Amino acid sequence: MKHIEKNFKLACEQYAQWGIDVEKALAALATIPISLHCWQGDDVNGFEKHAGGTSGGILSTGNYPGRARNPEELRNDLDQAFRLIPGAKRLNLHAIYLDADKAVERNKIEVCHFQSWIDWAKQQQCGLDFNPTFFGHPKAADNLTLAHPDKKIRQYWIEHGIACRKISAAIGKELGKCCIMNTWIPDGFKDVTVDRAGARMRLMESLDALFAEKLPAKYMRDAVESKLFGIGVESCTVGSSEFYLAYAVKNNLLLCLDSGHFHPTEVISDKISSVLCFLDEILLHVSRPVRWDSDHVVLFDDELQAIAAEIVRNGARKVHIGLDYFDATINRLAAWTIGTRNMQKALLSALLQPGKELAALEKKFGNTRKLALLEEFKQLPLGAVYDYFCAQYNVPAGISFMDEIECYEKEVQFKRR
Repeated sequence: MKHIEKNFKLACEQYAQWGIDVEKALAALATIPISLHCWQGDDVNGFEKHAGGTSGGILSTGNYPGRARNPEELRNDLDQAFRLIPGAKRLNLHAIYLDADKAVERNKIEVCHFQSWIDWAKQQQCGLDFNPTFFGHPKAADNLTLAHPDKKIRQYWIEHGIACRKISAAIGKELGKCCIMNTWIPDGFKDVTVDRAGARMRLMESLDALFAEKLPAKYMRDAVESKLFGIGVESCTVGSSEFYLAYAVKNNLLLCLDSGHFHPTEVISDKISSVLCFLDEILLHVSRPVRWDSDHVVLFDDELQAIAAEIVRNGARKVHIGLDYFDATINRLAAWTIGTRNMQKALLSALLQPGKELAALEKKFGNTRKLALLEEFKQLPLGAVYDYFCAQYNVPAGISFMDEIECYEKEVQFKRR
């Protein structure tokens, strides 16, 4: 601890030379929650009492030992991950992670099926976010749900979405923390598509029915998420970026921007400020696409830093941050820990920049000095500041968190085989 404090003091002195208040930056970082995704812990399997599986382009690869097999094991793993991550956290649940003794049809789920998660969140003093699950079900076998030609199938999924909205509102009310519900569907067509407009009109009508009831914004907020394509829907994704951007703006919903859901040369960092011109708030699903939507663990790379910078520069309260990847080739608890800590480091890096000075330089076309200043800040001791942030929460600093993960892996996860 002494060396952490010593390094932190030296770092503060270096940042102070540029007029940066490190303590103020850490206080700001402490208020920005990151929503961990439950599906990293069990490879997107869920806990329904019937055969499910993924579809619509979702695929978790790898078979690293120790996957959580039930809600209790998943919560135990999350407990451990939360102990290794400093700062404010939330948990993002999918509907298939219900805790029920018997099979429940998705259009019949209720908040009682998630009470154990609510109780866990109270213990953790964190908020919960929620997602309807429109994949891995016989009624989604054609990769069509809300846009399905069959009205009965569309109605089933509308009822599922309505049930999830009521659950989200109940969660938000009981926890006293607004629950963000994100709607993503796998709908699309594998090959040549003739009636794209018809499918999109059906989707719009279904969404109108799903979102018809106005629920208190202090308890829940709705978001919609686009995708470029998925396995089995290569030729046409009904819920495209253009579709959901227009729908969100028209209906004052949050738009979810996912790092891996666009063309390989597109980045969501450039989209944040554009969307916030028309919407008060947005949702991010931060991932790392190696080959399009491959959902790798988030690294402290250029795009993550650009995303964090845009979040900070546009007002962090306007952006809800969630992670979305599912790597089953490494320890799943480590995947949560590494990814979340990297997201926090990126935010801290942005908070430690001289934002007003950089903006002033840009306005008077001082681009040369602006570039030099940005590059200079890359070598300032960010790591020493983040280590101190960890120490404030009694969380292992540096890579020492891996010691606890490897011990937990040996004593708990590996015994699940």
